[in-house]
Amino acid sequence: MVRSTNSRRPATLASLAAELGVSRTTVSNAYNRPDQLSPELRKRVLDTARRLGYPGPDPVARSLRTRKAGAVGLLLTENLSYAFRDPAAVGFLEGLALACEDADHGLLLIPANPEHEDVAAVHSAGVDGFVVYSVPDDDPHLAAVMERPVPTVICDQPSLPEIDRVGIDDGAAIKELARHLIELGHRKIGVVCMRLARLRNDGPASPERQSRANFHVQRARLTALSEAFAEIGVDWEQVPVIERFDHTTESGGSAAAQLMELDPEITAIICTSDILALGALSEVRRQGRRVPQDITITGFDGIDDAERVGLTTVRQPVLEKGRAAGRLLLDSAESSGKPREVLLETQLVTGSTAGSPRSVEERWFGP
Repeated sequence: MVRSTNSRRPATLASLAAELGVSRTTVSNAYNRPDQLSPELRKRVLDTARRLGYPGPDPVARSLRTRKAGAVGLLLTENLSYAFRDPAAVGFLEGLALACEDADHGLLLIPANPEHEDVAAVHSAGVDGFVVYSVPDDDPHLAAVMERPVPTVICDQPSLPEIDRVGIDDGAAIKELARHLIELGHRKIGVVCMRLARLRNDGPASPERQSRANFHVQRARLTALSEAFAEIGVDWEQVPVIERFDHTTESGGSAAAQLMELDPEITAIICTSDILALGALSEVRRQGRRVPQDITITGFDGIDDAERVGLTTVRQPVLEKGRAAGRLLLDSAESSGKPREVLLETQLVTGSTAGSPRSVEERWFGP
């Protein structure tokens, strides 16, 4: 299609100002600082701009001039759909978006596939700062963020001494859950955990792999569990821990099946997330076992689906995490220069999926 050679050149800020007989600043204020103009003058500027086809100030040129992008970058080391599929991520995203709204900032999602190392999206992101959501300490995307001369806040993991952070005390939270199970009488346990490193592993996680995990949250939870059960004489090296790379209910179900095959006598399956626990719950029931009469299932997060099924879990304030991370980032100008940390409270939820273990006789002969 041949464009007409007689088409009118698009209006510019200068030509619009000349048409109206006002300064360029007046036109700019109509878009960027409307409080500086009377409603009547602003309407006249916008109506004329519409008639002349002026699209408004160039946002790229504006960001170059002000050195502000007006947006916060959220780094997710997952595929983009994860932010809208995983309930904890959705809650965190909502909280962060609320903080951005309060500060008149946009939000740019920067997904980073955990099995790829292309950091171009981080380098090219036009943002005023980054919120890094739960990444391993050796992630190349995190390293790329740290190279950018903009403020950064980390949510959950990793914990870096020079960077602001928002999180919870994962060890203390899951240790409270462990002690609840210990009080119920559980000694034969198994664990289903989320990925421990960037390299895929779907199977047993040795004590050495647990202690060297690059995902600090999972490492802290496993360490706390081992400490809690060691207090009552349980040898952690004899506790089966099954790792799953993908965070889905299907992964939780297959991990639970693997656990019960490795040790049919376990009385409780402790999952380090509700998503994994919901999958484990379905698999246990599919095999004809009753919860909690035959086996106890616990999770971590406190998502809505967990509450609906009565899962025993640890509830963490995921929405408030996102809001706190956004506020910490956007208030970075008020920082004293020392790294700040916000630790939020958690709550043990004693649902209907945890009970006292049955004796050997009851397992074989009981109702």
